[in-house]
Amino acid sequence: MAGFEIHRATKRRAKLRLGMSGPAGSGKTYSALLIAGGLGGRIGMIDTEHGSGDLYADLLPEGYDVLQLTPPYSPARYIEAIHALEDAGVQTIIIDSLSHAWTGEGGSLDRQGKIADKSGNSWQAWRQVTPEHNALVEALLQSRCHIIATMRAKTEYVQEKDDRTGKSVVRKVGLAPVMRDGIEYEFTTFFELDVHHMAFAGKDRTRLFDGTIFKPDMETGHQLLAWLDSGVDAPVKRAMSEEQRVEACNAISNANTLDELFKAFSLGYRAATALSDNEALAELTALKNERKAWLEAQHEPVGIAA
Repeated sequence: MAGFEIHRATKRRAKLRLGMSGPAGSGKTYSALLIAGGLGGRIGMIDTEHGSGDLYADLLPEGYDVLQLTPPYSPARYIEAIHALEDAGVQTIIIDSLSHAWTGEGGSLDRQGKIADKSGNSWQAWRQVTPEHNALVEALLQSRCHIIATMRAKTEYVQEKDDRTGKSVVRKVGLAPVMRDGIEYEFTTFFELDVHHMAFAGKDRTRLFDGTIFKPDMETGHQLLAWLDSGVDAPVKRAMSEEQRVEACNAISNANTLDELFKAFSLGYRAATALSDNEALAELTALKNERKAWLEAQHEPVGIAA
């Protein structure tokens, strides 16, 4: 019978995994920056919103760095951007926005459609695209940085009566985030913002915001940081096993596309980071860069089927 590890439930120190969705104009970028400012430390933003990340350059006293991500918005490129900011030494990564990885040019829906058109098999296309999406989710969950990911929300206009005037008014409301169904469950906390910049916690494992409607600010970041730091340190392991290391290196060296490469690297990176194995991390990163250069020299399309 397989052995299982059983341990007493213990709250451990953790990194923030915060998702935020809202319609256009709800203040997702602004709120994400304020919360990140409350967390403290160096902030890096992955900006897919055509330079909107630079619009708030004067918002935070310490400023923040911006990585401009342009099409194709494949999960692999998001993973590479996350690792680039990690290597640059940031403590909090804002992804503004994650929706492009799903609906943008070169995103998962775009890739699935192109693969299905070429093969004639929609189900087979999802079998190829889903692991790429899952690798991005793993990169978010396993990052050594705090992660704040904004998402656009599907919008709808509703007509309702104004309590003060008695007249009918049209109001814009946000619905589900523009991302793969169920993405909310991957985060520790998920805020839904409205056009008045007010937030409601649709999911909150911290229990700090249950049943409240509030405007996110730096104090929100302070509250989240206090909760994240209130646990005990996780036990530190020293190194990957030789078998893990060889398997990760082989997967990277044998990758035939950039998507395969970044999926393989993400899995190896996760294992090395979890074990605090900096030597293995350096080896895998060098191997990834070498394989990436070779693939690009072969004119491999960046994550998009021809």
